[in-house]
Amino acid sequence: MVTVSGVLGSTSAVLVSLFILRKVVPWVYQNLIGPKVFGCRINLKKLGEWALITGATDGIGKAYAQALAKKGLNVILVSRTLSKLEDVAKEIETEYKVRTMVIDADFTGGAEIYEKIRARIENLDIGVLVNNVGMSYANPEYLLELPDSEKLINNLLNCNVLSVTRMCQLVMPGMVARHAGVVINISSLSAVIPAPLLTIYSASKAYMDKLSEDLASEYAKHNIVVQSVLPGPVATNMSKIRKSTWMACSPKVFVANAINTLGHTRQTTGYFPHALLELAINMLRFISPRLMEKITLNTMQNIRARAMKKSSATTASRTGGEAAELTKPAGSS
Repeated sequence: MVTVSGVLGSTSAVLVSLFILRKVVPWVYQNLIGPKVFGCRINLKKLGEWALITGATDGIGKAYAQALAKKGLNVILVSRTLSKLEDVAKEIETEYKVRTMVIDADFTGGAEIYEKIRARIENLDIGVLVNNVGMSYANPEYLLELPDSEKLINNLLNCNVLSVTRMCQLVMPGMVARHAGVVINISSLSAVIPAPLLTIYSASKAYMDKLSEDLASEYAKHNIVVQSVLPGPVATNMSKIRKSTWMACSPKVFVANAINTLGHTRQTTGYFPHALLELAINMLRFISPRLMEKITLNTMQNIRARAMKKSSATTASRTGGEAAELTKPAGSS
């Protein structure tokens, strides 16, 4: 005899099974099995002769330039400081025996920098675009207490939002014409998890993530892959993490893993430990949104307090040193 409780039990079992099939299995494939077992599913060298990387002189950007050069692509390095660009270009040419091009451009600037880039890359077959350039706060801070806030916000939005938009507009027409291409937009895990005291930065990275999602849909018919990469902690100058660990890996380790996700997923943390971190945060957020918010806010406030204390100590040390210099007897050394 069929009972109501039996029907409800069976229905619940079916729903749980469907949830596992819909959520858990794809997550395991996209973050573990696909990248680890099959690797990158796209032959990047066949997409075009060149790869263009912004923010290419350090950290994740430099690691992408090296990884793509290793796969045989010539690389266009775009960043602010010409001397650093030339050093990285020489290093890549020597190690990977590919051609390089350098374009010095300050992405906190306006439209003029994109005209310069357009003129330099015209008629080049660019098969891979990595929008990596970005900037954040010096330290976590409340929106209303940001130092020199007008300049900081304008620079941050130009660098994080305008750059990815304009670079896609510059490079993607060639991909459409060739019916092939890959666009990799380096967002941040802060775009999809609570990030108080990094409000403008995390919002700008959320823009990159959303832009990537919809561009992927728009241009799938042209065989263009658009991927949003949302790194967690990586040992770079921007993150101020000096020593790499299993969770906060080096840029080279991160990029080696992230490239292997191409062809498996449009959105990725790029590195399995970061996927686990995102999963843990989202599970806690599901269980208790207020608790997750409190933990995150307290963490950011503690980082801010330490930074302010360090800054105060540095200022006091400099002031003390200057005072001692002024009070030295004549002729002392």
